[in-house]
Amino acid sequence: MKLATWNVNSLNVRAPQVIDWLKTEQPDVLCLQETKIQDHKFPYDELSQIGYHAVHLGQKTYNGVAIISRYAIEDVQFDMPDFEDEQKRVVAATIQGIRIICVYIPNGQRVGSDKYDYKLSWLNALITYIETQLTSYPQLALLGDYNIAPEDRDVHDPAAWKDSVLVSTPERDAFDQLIQLGLYDSFRLFEQPEKLYSWWDYRMMAFRRNMGMRIDHILISTPLVRLAKASWIDKAPRQLERPSDHTPVVLELDKLAQ
Repeated sequence: MKLATWNVNSLNVRAPQVIDWLKTEQPDVLCLQETKIQDHKFPYDELSQIGYHAVHLGQKTYNGVAIISRYAIEDVQFDMPDFEDEQKRVVAATIQGIRIICVYIPNGQRVGSDKYDYKLSWLNALITYIETQLTSYPQLALLGDYNIAPEDRDVHDPAAWKDSVLVSTPERDAFDQLIQLGLYDSFRLFEQPEKLYSWWDYRMMAFRRNMGMRIDHILISTPLVRLAKASWIDKAPRQLERPSDHTPVVLELDKLAQ
């Protein structure tokens, strides 16, 4: 079973890229972030034509998350309970016995800002939510744009980014708290080459110079670790014309969980 996550930074622009990628790579589940469209504009028909089901939680201009699947999508939940939020950032569903949770974690803008405080509050709510979900769904995968580079090796220039948003200690502590719930960073279950990133700024020829960060992640619960076969970052979509500033992160499981 192949799981993937991709911040597409607007489906209005990149729906054809997503359709092409699904046709070529054929993931079983793809989680999208920053769709930036309302639900009635989501390309359900186009996805159905190539054999995919989908659920989407969107809003105009900002945010938006979706789960796309070859298999039936069951037990769908939108947003985090007990956390009031107008921003559309969470959708969860059960697919082939695996609880799939797609998240778009706030960026935080800059350390000390109101948006940074919102991010930390949001992360605290997420930790509580995932802890609860794990009690009901032991087979769980948390996919999305975390807007957190968990270690210095996930940053092209750790000294330049020191104490900045995406790498600050409170953000990394929150990531560690998710790990302590019993989740694993699936990308790091495997030996990986150095300087692999999932996001590059549009400015300063950052992609060409590989000035990136690994901020898109697939965390998985203990029962799924034994099924994990490989994980990689697919840089090809970042090389397209008018690409997202993110690129897909993929996890392959050895077989369908039962």
